[in-house]
Amino acid sequence: MANPANLIPVNIITGFLGSGKTTLLQALLGSPAFADTAVLINEFGEVGLDHHLLEEIDKETVLLQSGCICCTIRGDLKDAIRDLYSKREQGKIPAFRRLVVETTGLADPAPILSTITSESVIRHHFRLGNVIATVDAVNGILHMDRQPESLKQAAIADRIVLTKTDIATPEQSAAVTKRIKQLNPTAAIIEAAHGAAEPSLLLAHDVHDEKHKVEEINRWLQVASEDHHRAHDHEHAHGAQNVNPHDERIQAHALTFDQPMDWTAFGIWLTMLLQSRGEDVLRVKGILNVVDVDTPVIIHGVQHIVHPPSHLKRWPDDDCRSRVVFIVRDIEKSEIERSLVAFNLLSALV
Repeated sequence: MANPANLIPVNIITGFLGSGKTTLLQALLGSPAFADTAVLINEFGEVGLDHHLLEEIDKETVLLQSGCICCTIRGDLKDAIRDLYSKREQGKIPAFRRLVVETTGLADPAPILSTITSESVIRHHFRLGNVIATVDAVNGILHMDRQPESLKQAAIADRIVLTKTDIATPEQSAAVTKRIKQLNPTAAIIEAAHGAAEPSLLLAHDVHDEKHKVEEINRWLQVASEDHHRAHDHEHAHGAQNVNPHDERIQAHALTFDQPMDWTAFGIWLTMLLQSRGEDVLRVKGILNVVDVDTPVIIHGVQHIVHPPSHLKRWPDDDCRSRVVFIVRDIEKSEIERSLVAFNLLSALV
């Protein structure tokens, strides 16, 4: 299997209707940082590319002033990605080094992620980068309360762009930020007034980005540490598990292990968990201390999709315990713990 770091990363931009996804994309397309990027969008007209247009390559593909390549998705996503890569290899378009896919506002991102990671030809050349979700600071809570697509988009994202902060009240922005942190504590939240956001913060810093992977993992570990202390304090005060007060169905659980993990047993356990409850395991992110492996192993996945494990050259801090964060729907922390006990992996759970 190819080294994931050598594959073309694919970033997904998702977000509910009216959340500012198209405005964000417009701003990104004009940035020089997008010069080596190809973008698959639903329609050119929706994004308003006319004033950026430099050259029309064919009916579906244009080259922008910034150097970014834009293609319209016609038919299946997998066909669009294959066609774009074919044009790249034939020299019909510049050799882009990153692909961005914009979803429709009502899309469930999971099937898109599955296409990228499971379609044989695509995964030979591409890998999943970051999932970026736009959330409206004015209407975000209403969307998440009433629209399951909006809730799921935010729950599985790696980056959340808080839009319309220029017209939202401070109270609205604070309330949406709090809700997002409870729903998906591992996601970085980036404010984007007038749709502007720093491209490098969105597109880079994933676990296969050698320059920034430690920074990304440190954020996961901070979440695991905070969750452990929060749960510890809550159990002493109330004798109950940590519960999301805004949405009890989707929760984040962090588990920590003192002793090194058996990689084979953990792999079997995670595979069985995803086969039986994959629709409800929205995110898994963690760092493992594996038996007979000197360096930490990074795992991350979305629903049924588990990415190839990645290795760090060294531990990011002095704590060499395994720490895994689960973002799940309708699964209690105790259920995960009990299933791990059955695989004799939980003897050192703290």
